[in-house]
Amino acid sequence: MAGTENSPVSVKPDDAPLAGALWMVGACLGFAAMAGIIRHVSAELHPFEIAFFRNFFGLAFMMPWLARVGWGGLKTQRIGLYTVRGITGLAAMLAWFWAITILPLAEATALSFTAPLFATILAVFVLAEVVRARRWAAILVGFVGALIILRPGVQEIGWPTLAVLFSSLLMATSTVMIKILSRTEPTSAIVTYMVIYLTPMSLIPALFVWETPSWTTLAWLIALGGVATAAHQCITRSFTVAEASAVMPFDFTRLIFAALIGYFFFGQIPDLWSGIGAAVIVAASVYVAHREAVVARSAKAARDTAAERVGR
Repeated sequence: MAGTENSPVSVKPDDAPLAGALWMVGACLGFAAMAGIIRHVSAELHPFEIAFFRNFFGLAFMMPWLARVGWGGLKTQRIGLYTVRGITGLAAMLAWFWAITILPLAEATALSFTAPLFATILAVFVLAEVVRARRWAAILVGFVGALIILRPGVQEIGWPTLAVLFSSLLMATSTVMIKILSRTEPTSAIVTYMVIYLTPMSLIPALFVWETPSWTTLAWLIALGGVATAAHQCITRSFTVAEASAVMPFDFTRLIFAALIGYFFFGQIPDLWSGIGAAVIVAASVYVAHREAVVARSAKAARDTAAERVGR
């Protein structure tokens, strides 16, 4: 699962939006599969213990890379940022793992789409990325979709729902930190640092709810660690090759994967309002993606025209 690179990923500017989108879709498939595995093994283990095993086996999958490059591969000048990401990442993970053992996968996933909306806003203020008026409008529409799912004042907003929103905000913060780190740090180092921090940190809450897993469950936990590592490799590469505000709209594919897993493996059928709200968020995301493609084509045409003029 470990990457082979020792430097940030390099992609031609014209290929960056497509490459970033493909990496993001791959990450979404992995994250949806993770949610399914967590839901499955939660019948035997507490979510906090599952979180520990996810990190423990995630670290195990990164050991071949670490053995190959040595501890020098983790040399960094940004240990403080890694530390903050570890703390926020653990809080987001514990909240998310607990919520998806209670809420239907599609509903929890739909609510988690507030993360890319938060991330796009943070990308403007922290990363100084340019977000134009139409994208701001799409973000507002996306939040309307979230409100349709929540229906405040119509139904009670319980702790699992609040846990998803809390996790989404922290995941958005982590997204921005990944983008900052990816400017100078190797993808595999970013992923490895995460599990190095989270493995001992997540053990503490796990000890309070510890149950020895069966061999079958242990196999699922190993698979969880592998899938999680692959998904984080994909999302880190996505943020490395393209702007966060450009690739996050493709996070909507996670809803499709989660709904399919929930339906076929757990017999879960999303309610009407969750479907409508999710559709609104997806529509906003697709529009943003379309605008990104238009902008990219216009920029390429402008560069080609300028090159022709210089060549005359």
